[in-house]
Amino acid sequence: MGIDVKLFAKWRRYLLISAIISILIFIVLSPATQNLIKKKSYRSYIPASKQRPGNPEKGFKYLVEGNYIVSGVPLNIYKLSGLKGENILKRSGDNASLPYYLSAVTAPNGERVVTPNCLHCHAQRLDGEVIIGLGNSTIDFTQDFSSSTRMVGKMISLFYGADSPKSMAYKTLSDRFVTISPQIRTEVRGVNPADNLAYILAQYRDPVSLVWNDKPLDEIKNIPVVPTDVPAWWTMKKKHAMFYTASGRGDFSRLMMASSLLTMKNTKDASHIDKKFPDILAYINQIKAPKWPKKVNSDMVIQGRKLFKSDCTRCHGSYGPGGKYPNYLISLDSIKTDPLLAEQLAGDAKEAIETYNKSWFAKGPFGATLSVESGYVAPPLDGVWATAPYLHNGSVPDLASLLNSTLRPKYWQRSFYSYDYDFNKIGWTYKKHKHNNENNKLIYDTTKPGYGNQGHYYADDFTDDERQALIEYLKTL
Repeated sequence: MGIDVKLFAKWRRYLLISAIISILIFIVLSPATQNLIKKKSYRSYIPASKQRPGNPEKGFKYLVEGNYIVSGVPLNIYKLSGLKGENILKRSGDNASLPYYLSAVTAPNGERVVTPNCLHCHAQRLDGEVIIGLGNSTIDFTQDFSSSTRMVGKMISLFYGADSPKSMAYKTLSDRFVTISPQIRTEVRGVNPADNLAYILAQYRDPVSLVWNDKPLDEIKNIPVVPTDVPAWWTMKKKHAMFYTASGRGDFSRLMMASSLLTMKNTKDASHIDKKFPDILAYINQIKAPKWPKKVNSDMVIQGRKLFKSDCTRCHGSYGPGGKYPNYLISLDSIKTDPLLAEQLAGDAKEAIETYNKSWFAKGPFGATLSVESGYVAPPLDGVWATAPYLHNGSVPDLASLLNSTLRPKYWQRSFYSYDYDFNKIGWTYKKHKHNNENNKLIYDTTKPGYGNQGHYYADDFTDDERQALIEYLKTL
């Protein structure tokens, strides 16, 4: 009996295809390939955007004396409080006697007013010293300041009249505070509601003209206030995107000036401020991380550097001469930290992001946009010793417990006193609590949504000696 040539050819082709499929399946399922897939998927590169140049000297002056917030408490009313600040910033004139986080500016109607400046959130005392660029982790957003804001307004009206220039100079800031304050309250002192603040402000602004509306453009969703720990400014020069989620893309200067939405009138005001903020960015890019103030163990530093190079550099970069920062976004599946901040971008905040990306801020050659990402940036670690508490929501009080998750307290409380810093564990001295049944706003409760302290388990497998060596090296960055 002869062989059916056509049938044999089909059978041979079938065997060949089956063999190829089997080989492909073997390759895909092999441990080496799976590791390669995981290496490719757990992080993604953040591309760079061109930034405008600026003058750092002019930037510092505009930062601490500029009129990017143009409404505030009349200067003579402020003086009645008797509050004075040490002239840390070496300012002159009306600003010389103000705390570093306040500025005296001229309102549009000519009145001199006292307003908050960027250092309200981007500077802090540590061990008694004010460090510009250190995120303020002592600030208190747990209260609704509507009542106190109205009270100041009534006092101004009582002294000068409700329609007086001084009352009008205060009215804009007062109205905005009364509107937004109830919507940005945090569950604990020391964290910042910056993401929610931006979301709320955008809802009251016409995206094209930037004119304020007394009512929100869309129905504001009752979304939870997600806490963030303000990142250090001195790391910004290395980053390709802003914010923990890498959502801020494009021109950093324009992204940064969003805080002026609080009192600006329209796009004319925005354009004026926009021309100044590249100078502020230039100043920020000159800020250097504070140096560790004590001695280090050289032998432990060497051991810690080796551990860092083998286990941490791929995400956080290398340091010293020739050091490089890789600019990676780490997936939620890998980092495993509290996901609410990232998830909110694709959920409740999605409409606000779409509005921003169609607004004045996204237009022109220096436009900025917000991107929806599912992960968190692995930040540069320059000056990390000074930036406690840790993780994006400030849920971990010190480096010792960041590197050993079994030590992380579920409920913890600190004094918020600048000298109360633990230079052994590298972070804030704290007291553990068994519960927070009274909802004490001074106790960090990691069981609340958005406040979780899970994730970043990468050093859990280290020995205690290895973790201590790693901490010793981190002191030198």
